[in-house]
Amino acid sequence: MSEHKANLVWTRNGADFGYKNYSRNHTWTFENGAKLEASAATQYLGDPECVDPEQAFVASLSSCHLLTFLALASFQKLTVESYEDNAIGHLGKNADGKMVISRVDLYPIIQFADGITPTREQLETLHHNAHEECFLANSVKCEIVTHID
Repeated sequence: MSEHKANLVWTRNGADFGYKNYSRNHTWTFENGAKLEASAATQYLGDPECVDPEQAFVASLSSCHLLTFLALASFQKLTVESYEDNAIGHLGKNADGKMVISRVDLYPIIQFADGITPTREQLETLHHNAHEECFLANSVKCEIVTHID
């Protein structure tokens, strides 16, 4: 087992604490020292220059799928040259009327090394297995759909 730590810091800095007035900006610091400026989504008065938690959630799921896919491809000697994903998270109300990310769509574009051309069936199997083995996909309730061109 392992632990994964993040430190979040927000301060009011003397601003009025009325709902529409206080800053949503805060800093995420990870255990390796990396820092990221975060805020609420712009629809919730956040700073458009910062990452919001919903974006980070979608990016984390996409990243986990990518890393699991690369491991599985490597084990099968299917050398990957590049991998790009334009992931989309869908925010809406669930059956209880609560706001949730209900689905995340992954749109991976993968370039394999010269001479390596997996069949569509191999790609589908790799993505299916990546989804099944992804730590984060196994940790969330929302549907995660991989779209292969």
